[in-house]
Amino acid sequence: MFVSVPEKPDQRPLAPAKQRILETADVLFTREGIRAVGVDWLIEESHVTKATFYKHFRAKDRLVLDYLADRHRRIGLDVALRLSSITDAAEALVAMRDWTADDVGNPALRGCAFLSAAVEYPESDHPVRVSVGIHRRWLHDVFESLLAQLGHPAPRDGAEDLMLARDGALLGGYAGDPADARAALHRTFQCVMTSAAVPA
Repeated sequence: MFVSVPEKPDQRPLAPAKQRILETADVLFTREGIRAVGVDWLIEESHVTKATFYKHFRAKDRLVLDYLADRHRRIGLDVALRLSSITDAAEALVAMRDWTADDVGNPALRGCAFLSAAVEYPESDHPVRVSVGIHRRWLHDVFESLLAQLGHPAPRDGAEDLMLARDGALLGGYAGDPADARAALHRTFQCVMTSAAVPA
């Protein structure tokens, strides 16, 4: 297996109301931005009472952390599923490239939830930034592991290149032309994989 799947801290099923709040937060935070969405708005859109909201989330920041953790877990599951039948590291990297390309220009994503969260929480030691860092280190480790298996001479540096390519493609595809962003993504993967003598 090429990736470790992030696990829920608590494996028990979520209460329906809590699940509904998380799903509502996912939609509103993506569409409007985290800071722009207040607790009252979340309560109204989730069709729960204020008491129910605070029963499950002591504060909005707790909800933001759970929202990011859920995103992280779902992304991990998606990546693991895409790579589950692949046994070759080069093929796995191409699958990772295509996974990113599929998200470029997706209006439901508006770039990257983790980069957006980092912008909205500029304090580097804030728990939200810590959560963003956990996700990005996990993704970096996936790239680095695959490049090491290919025999890349500097897999850590190559992983940084692929992280930057992914970031740029997601944001560039949202702010500009998705086709151009995908083309740049493909070129970067080609360049990095060629460094390991494997065509992308």
